[in-house]
Amino acid sequence: MKIAILGTRGIPANYGGFETFAEECSAGLVARGHRVTVYGRSHYTPRGLKAHRGVQLVVLPTLAWKYTDTVFHTFLSVLHSLFRKYDAILICNAANSIFSCLPRLFGIPVALNVDGIERMRRKWGRLGKAYYRLGEYFSTLFPSILVADARVIQSYYRDRYGAESVFIPYGAAIEKPTERDTLERLQLNPGEYFLYVSRLEPENNAHLVIRAFEKTSTSKQLVIVGDAPYAEEYIRELHTTEDPRILFPGAIYGSGYRQLQANAFCYIHATDVGGTHPALIEAMGQGNIVVANETPENLEVVGSTGVLYSKNDVESLRECLQDIADHPQKYEALKAAASDRIRTNYSWDSVIEQYEKLFLQMAQD
Repeated sequence: MKIAILGTRGIPANYGGFETFAEECSAGLVARGHRVTVYGRSHYTPRGLKAHRGVQLVVLPTLAWKYTDTVFHTFLSVLHSLFRKYDAILICNAANSIFSCLPRLFGIPVALNVDGIERMRRKWGRLGKAYYRLGEYFSTLFPSILVADARVIQSYYRDRYGAESVFIPYGAAIEKPTERDTLERLQLNPGEYFLYVSRLEPENNAHLVIRAFEKTSTSKQLVIVGDAPYAEEYIRELHTTEDPRILFPGAIYGSGYRQLQANAFCYIHATDVGGTHPALIEAMGQGNIVVANETPENLEVVGSTGVLYSKNDVESLRECLQDIADHPQKYEALKAAASDRIRTNYSWDSVIEQYEKLFLQMAQD
């Protein structure tokens, strides 16, 4: 088949979950004999790069501003795709749903992965929230098939809009890296640090994690991994902590990111918006003790294999972190349980196989 993936920043992945998904899914489909193209943004994809892991790249310009970056680039990508004779197109992000009608007018089936409930993110003003609400509605009208990466999101679209969707989760690897050069560079010892990974935006609650950790008594460090465009003021606020145990190495991807996940003492997941969060299942896949914000989406992923603290409650999080630091043996069994849960429900092989079946179905209908 000839398949296109639109709506992400592009690959190689070095930003967030959709980019990692685009890389792993496209490369996996190529390995199964399909021809896959991923559309990327000119300020993100390395200049002159035409292919990556067997995946063809199309790099187009965009308006690199908070409210236009995604939708302007996807609009150009959709226009470009109309003349490439794809058998199926996957568009990521409900913000791009309005553009899914164009390929369908040309007889090209379109699947839309809606991600989470984006309008709930605090970074958006009234205009952004209104646009995402409209995007949710268009998601139920224009694509051939709606894809949800969490059962909670699937239920949301069914209950709110009466729209059915296909559930395909996000994937994670369970193989542990052997390198430790990133730990050495950051002067970290295996098993001696708590790890938090996310885009540093308010709804991901890094500030609450810092406040909770500041109140703990432990010699272990807290490593805050991440960055974010358009969030400079929030990030500056995070850096005002005076706790010498807290480290801000910035955004780390690829092998370095996997090293940090594989060697953490405990992983903290504090987001309260979104569907299946990649960093959470990746931490579980590496056999971490996981402490997660008590939201329906996080509970769906973690099940009984992690520790949940009361939603956005600093004191509840502090108590969890302190108890894990003081009595790690109590939580030892959770490590293997978390890894087994990912192996069973969130493997990339399974995810890629499900998308392959979806695209074949779309092309045949």
